Amino acid sequence: MDLSFSKEDETFRAEVRTFIEEAYTPTMRAKHARSKHGYIDKESHVQWQKSLAKKGWLAPNWPVEYGGPGFSVSQKYIYDVEMGRAGVPHTVPFGPTMVAPVIMKFGTPEQKKRFLPDILETNVLWCQGYSEPGAGSDLASLQTKAENKGDHYLVNGSKIWTSVAQWADWIFCLVRTSNEGKRQEGISFLLIDMKTPGVQVEPLVLLDGTPGPHQEVNQVFFTDVKVPMENLIGEENKGWTYAKYLLEFERGNPYSAGLYRGLNKLKKIAADTKVDGGTLADQPEFKAQVADLFSQVTAMEFTELRIFSALSTGGNVGPESSLLKCRGTEIQQAISELTMQAVGGYITPFVVDGMIETNEPSIGPDYAMTAAPYYFSLRKASIYAGSNEVQRNIMAKAVLGL
Repeated sequence: MDLSFSKEDETFRAEVRTFIEEAYTPTMRAKHARSKHGYIDKESHVQWQKSLAKKGWLAPNWPVEYGGPGFSVSQKYIYDVEMGRAGVPHTVPFGPTMVAPVIMKFGTPEQKKRFLPDILETNVLWCQGYSEPGAGSDLASLQTKAENKGDHYLVNGSKIWTSVAQWADWIFCLVRTSNEGKRQEGISFLLIDMKTPGVQVEPLVLLDGTPGPHQEVNQVFFTDVKVPMENLIGEENKGWTYAKYLLEFERGNPYSAGLYRGLNKLKKIAADTKVDGGTLADQPEFKAQVADLFSQVTAMEFTELRIFSALSTGGNVGPESSLLKCRGTEIQQAISELTMQAVGGYITPFVVDGMIETNEPSIGPDYAMTAAPYYFSLRKASIYAGSNEVQRNIMAKAVLGL
């Protein structure tokens, strides 16, 4: 296993850092620092993604034939690490990272020509229609129905916890097209224009109370929505296969750079927090907790390097993606919990939305505004992209042979 980077890799790292310095504007940085859930406003997200698209870096996983940058495995790893270290706005993943690979592999030539260029240029934004009120982790229980009417499908039902649906132009959906056989065998994969009559988006206001365009999740209702037959991906009733393929791209990304950034922010907060004539950073118990988290992140980093070293010699991520997802989200949650403790009483005041301009003075330091909302928001991290319990079942079966 070779964990070193070449001179060319280090030159590329410098190029990524220069790009971030120029494209990640002070305005974006200020907004992101006040975000409670990692998203900023739609205009800023589109601006950031278009700057990536202009550089040719919006879709680092895409093959060159579809407009990808042709990164080597080490370049892709460096790109992810530097973006995580800088804390840039994450690319809204539902288009370039999720539905695009499915379209590439299973879509028709016409679908590829129609959808992929707009995704690559951020001319459209997508959202994901998987979970339902009665079908979250047990996704095969979904009930949103699509009736085949010959030249179109008629869709009725709803999807829940739909991130950024209020921004989205399109939604990719799992829908039930048959009740015959196993539950998984009657599911199809549809692409639906959000402007179609009968599509309604309702915000789900979470504990942080974030209103209007800055809310993170929504419920999407479909009432007699007509979807052209040409918007079906692959074969009818084969959607479960395409959904599993998509999940390979939803997991397996490196976490360590972002985790280090969270820990370094925690250390700065602790150094600013006065305790018993000194600072929290001087307290032995706190120092031991931070040291333990640093050791966990270091182990995570070397696991990532080991996996990406294997990729560079032709291997694949495989079930290790479940390991990264489990440990990455668990450490995220642990860091956010310790940050809550470090902020102390300043987490209590309720701030509706840190991105809304106000003349009211802040209660406590700026970092206090997002500590509690971010902590609560991260409770979902061990559930989305397949709950960690499901990931452990995958590892038990695929790695341990149980």
